[in-house]
Amino acid sequence: MEFKDYYAALGVERTATQDEIKRAYRKLARKYHPDVSKEPDAEARFKDVAEAYEALQDPEKRAAYDDLGKRYERGQQFQPPPDWGSGYEFSGGDAGVGSDGRDFSDFFSTLFGRQPRAGSAGHAAGPGQDHHAKVTITLEDAYQGARRTLSLRMPVVGADGHITLREHRIEVTIPKGVREGQHLRLAGQGGSGSEGAPAGDLYLEIAFEPHPRFRVDGRDVYVDLPISPWEAALGAHPELATPIGAVELNVPAGSAAGQKLRLKGRGLPGNPAGDLYAVLKIVLPPTDTPAARRAFEQLASEFSDFNPRAGQPRR
Repeated sequence: MEFKDYYAALGVERTATQDEIKRAYRKLARKYHPDVSKEPDAEARFKDVAEAYEALQDPEKRAAYDDLGKRYERGQQFQPPPDWGSGYEFSGGDAGVGSDGRDFSDFFSTLFGRQPRAGSAGHAAGPGQDHHAKVTITLEDAYQGARRTLSLRMPVVGADGHITLREHRIEVTIPKGVREGQHLRLAGQGGSGSEGAPAGDLYLEIAFEPHPRFRVDGRDVYVDLPISPWEAALGAHPELATPIGAVELNVPAGSAAGQKLRLKGRGLPGNPAGDLYAVLKIVLPPTDTPAARRAFEQLASEFSDFNPRAGQPRR
C-alpha cells in the first residue's frame, strides 16, 4: 500500500486553511464530476478528490493525517505504526467510510476505518457529544492494574482557519485484566453540553505497547523460551520470567522446537483468566573453537544413523 498525499490531490499546500481546502475541493469536484466532465479519467480523479477532501475537511482526521505525514512521503510504501491514532481525542461516532457513505481506498480505510467521525454541533440545547480516544498501555499495567495520567490531544480550528492541537491530561484507573480493544468509559468527560445540559462521555480504546518478549492473543500470552539441545533432549527445569514474577518450568525430555508449554491461568487476569504459553526455541551453541567443533563431530559420530529428514519426499 502506498502513502497518499491528500494535499497534492487537492492542489493545496499543507498550510492551507479549512476554507482554502473547501474551495479547492469545489473547483475540482465541478471539473471531474462524472456526470458533467469530459476528462477521460474523470471518475477516478473525482474519487481521489472526494477522498482527499473527506480526510482534510474534518479537523480531527486532518490533524491525525498531518502527524502521520511527517514520517511518510507520497508513493512511499506505507504501514500504519503500532501507535497510530494513540493520544488523539475525537468526537462523534465510528466511521468506516466517508461522511456521505461513499467507499474509499484501502489507504483511507486503514487510517480512518476505526477513527471517529465528527458530528454536527447544532445549536439546540442538549447533552454534549461523546468523545473517543485510543490510549496505549503496557502489558504489565494490564496484568496488575494501574492509576495513570494520560495526555490527550484534541484538534481545534482557530480563528485563522488553521488547525491546532489542544492538549489536556486526564487521570485514569486501568482495571486489572483489561484487554486490547476494550473501551473504558469516563462519564462526563466528553464534549460539553449546551444550556446546562450534561457533558458527554469519553471512551478510551485500550491498545498495548509492543512488548520485546511477550505476544498477546485475547487473554492468552505467548513468550519464546530459548533452550539448549541437551535440555530439549534430556529435559530441564529452567526459570521463566513472566509479567507477574518468575516461575520454574518443566521441559519434558524429548521436547521439540515450537512445542508450547501451557501455564494455566498465567495469562491476562479475568473470569476466566487467560493462559501463558512458553514456546520452545532450541538454540545451538557456537562452534567457534576447536573444542566445540570436536564436540559436534563426536555427536555426529554417535548419531550417524539418525536422519532428521527421514520421511520427507525426495522431490
